[in-house]
Amino acid sequence: MLKKLARSIGFTALLFTSLSDFSVFGQTAKPAAVQRYVDFNADWLFAKGDAASAMMPVFDDASWRKLNVPHDWSIEGPFGPEYASGNGYAPGGIAWYRKHFTIEKDQQGRCIAVEFDGVYDHSQVYINGFIVAGRPYGYSSFQCDLTPYINFGSGGNVLAVRVDHSRFADSRWYTGSGIYRNVRLRITDKLHVAYDGIYVTTPEVKETSAAVRIETVLDNASGQSRTVSVQSEILDPNGRSAAVLASEKNAESGINQPMIQEIKLENPQLWSIESPSLYTLITRISSGGSVVDEVSTRFGIRTINFDANKGFSLNGKSVKLKGVCIHHDAGALGSAVPEKVLERRLRILQELGVNAIRTSHNPPAPELLDICDRIGLLVKDEAFDEFTPAKNKWVAGWNAGVPSRWGYAESFEQWAITDIQDMVRRDRNHPCIIMWSIGNEIDYANDPFSHPVLGSDYRPQNPPASELVRLGKPLIEAVRKLDSTRPVSAGLANMPMSDAVGLPDLLDAVGYNYQESLYASDHQKKPERVIFGSENNHQYNNWVIVRDNDYVVGQFLWTGIDYLGESGSWPNRGNISFGLLDTCGFKKPNAWLRQSLWSDKPMVCVCTSVVMTGSSARRRGSGSGGRGGSPEESWNRPEGSTVRITCYTNCEQVQLTVNDKLIGTQLLADAANGVLNWTIPYEAGALKAVGLKNGAAVCEYLLKTAGPASRIELVPDQSKLLADGRDICHIEFRITDDKGVRVPDAQNLLKFEISGPVRLLGIDNGEMTGLEDYRSMERRASRGRGLAILQSTTAAGRTTVTVTSPGLQPAAVELDSR
Repeated sequence: MLKKLARSIGFTALLFTSLSDFSVFGQTAKPAAVQRYVDFNADWLFAKGDAASAMMPVFDDASWRKLNVPHDWSIEGPFGPEYASGNGYAPGGIAWYRKHFTIEKDQQGRCIAVEFDGVYDHSQVYINGFIVAGRPYGYSSFQCDLTPYINFGSGGNVLAVRVDHSRFADSRWYTGSGIYRNVRLRITDKLHVAYDGIYVTTPEVKETSAAVRIETVLDNASGQSRTVSVQSEILDPNGRSAAVLASEKNAESGINQPMIQEIKLENPQLWSIESPSLYTLITRISSGGSVVDEVSTRFGIRTINFDANKGFSLNGKSVKLKGVCIHHDAGALGSAVPEKVLERRLRILQELGVNAIRTSHNPPAPELLDICDRIGLLVKDEAFDEFTPAKNKWVAGWNAGVPSRWGYAESFEQWAITDIQDMVRRDRNHPCIIMWSIGNEIDYANDPFSHPVLGSDYRPQNPPASELVRLGKPLIEAVRKLDSTRPVSAGLANMPMSDAVGLPDLLDAVGYNYQESLYASDHQKKPERVIFGSENNHQYNNWVIVRDNDYVVGQFLWTGIDYLGESGSWPNRGNISFGLLDTCGFKKPNAWLRQSLWSDKPMVCVCTSVVMTGSSARRRGSGSGGRGGSPEESWNRPEGSTVRITCYTNCEQVQLTVNDKLIGTQLLADAANGVLNWTIPYEAGALKAVGLKNGAAVCEYLLKTAGPASRIELVPDQSKLLADGRDICHIEFRITDDKGVRVPDAQNLLKFEISGPVRLLGIDNGEMTGLEDYRSMERRASRGRGLAILQSTTAAGRTTVTVTSPGLQPAAVELDSR
């Protein structure tokens, strides 16, 4: 059981028994003996509406739409004011998915199951007309045992999934609808590793050795006891066998208690932010002299520690969490987000100096955690945005009108323990995860809970805040039962109310949402409390509090990326106020500021704005490239105007020139709120900032005045695709002048033509106020650019993408799928 210490919480050491059986070192990894999974994403049939007999095998689905999952029908629209602003005015409803498949006769006697990574929401799963499972929570991964109802041989099978998102006003942000995450068919022997049945920890880590503890849960569906050999082989980060341990046990019928094995590794390569080394555990189950199941599990060797005075440390090294919150949608793609799209977004955030992600406010796609493991990002894994009763879900605008109160709260009492434990079982082998969160702003004042400590805002008719403890304590215990190696936290919005009922005292690490002013006083009152900013705005001073106080673990900005939902009035689809990146992944000025504060790589960037005075102020927002005085990466300003230069840098000095004429040099030490500023008369041409270290140039940034829009440029992030149906090409499109300078206020309507073995997933421009269909072949540029996202098919061949617009020189790019 995890124990809270007076001033330090350590999550590094568990007791383990001595090594047993045998260990073999230095061998080459063996190939997989058993194929366990079949990709089940392709060739589904889909129809909106609630056909009463769509679960039956004989149902006529010949007219249904053929598609691959992951699929989000909400993003296909049409969006409309009749839907809810919280969900981005996206449609919900009821729909069905059906998949026809065959299981060969020689597989008879084996166990057949299907695994869903996420279905939003209120899913019901049928096989050949029989209901086998379902899940109300749209963010939970779950499995369905199909074995009793499978037809082996030529008879064929029909898997049908009913998805009920008719309560479309059920969230404070965009959710999507449908089978929006991956699906797998699992075929195993009756004796196999249970679903999410591997748990790897590293209870003792030293520079010269590490102890690896492995728990393996077996599922024996044979109806009789069987003698089993469990072999655990560890492959090092280079793929070579580092150790093998085999143990025997008698597997009783049904789900067995975990088998515990311990392996000692010499000279371990530690997982860290700088060097995210990953080991692979190969678990082989043998019975009767044959391997009957094999499972591969990635894990990392590392230690984490949270100290109430010294903050967070990874492998004994102090680390400030430089985090961002992100929702699960990806702009034009909605919630069905391919892995390479996730990776591009995370790598751009990492370039800014981000080292931590908060999965606000629900369990993420498993592949997001895989990426964070691989590239070295820390993760706060979060379960829920509400307990019960429900929070307000705004319908007519952000905090406007009469709210809905549909949502997860309707299922919480029945499902919350199951859902949070399924999250922990699924995710606990990821070294990137350093915290579990039971919820976000569950203590928001009067939404719904209240307490006399709120003073004049107290609403005695609301549920009492003491319910937070009644509902939260079982969740905390449920998490600790499955994983005691990480702290349990929550993002709290009202510390006075939560403290009044004792909720923070139940947590191992306490997240403060927008309550930086309480850090110092609470640290004095509660010296044993681990404090971090679980949700913070972008103000420079809020980072200074973290930077300058060892006891503050870190912060998570709201947000890393713009997101759909939590919208203003129609036709606003989403929120573009908070992200460091827009939905295309393009950096906004706040991103450059954050990069200057968080990144060690030398950088400098300049943005400009027109100084508004007199008649200029009355014409706010007019003029070339202007946004009402907001800084932008633009050197297109009205002749005769006065311009404010905002410079972001982590260099010691910055030298500014206009058309090679020196404007001045400033020291970073003299920056105000983290930025340097100049106010100068506008002069068309070239504005350049050079970052200096020890008097030498180490980086530079150049803005040029753009002439009239002349041509289109296409910039793909790769030209060769794998013909696997999953690979992604991001194509940035730009409107430039005749010299290739992006025109910062260009909004030309572009037409796309695509021929070849790819499919267009969506075209985005970072804006959310238009009514364009994201899948349309036409899209306007915003600030002279946008992003098209293409996905390969399973066919090889050449693709040509051509983009045209009246009055502009067209552009084309070729891609090869192999």
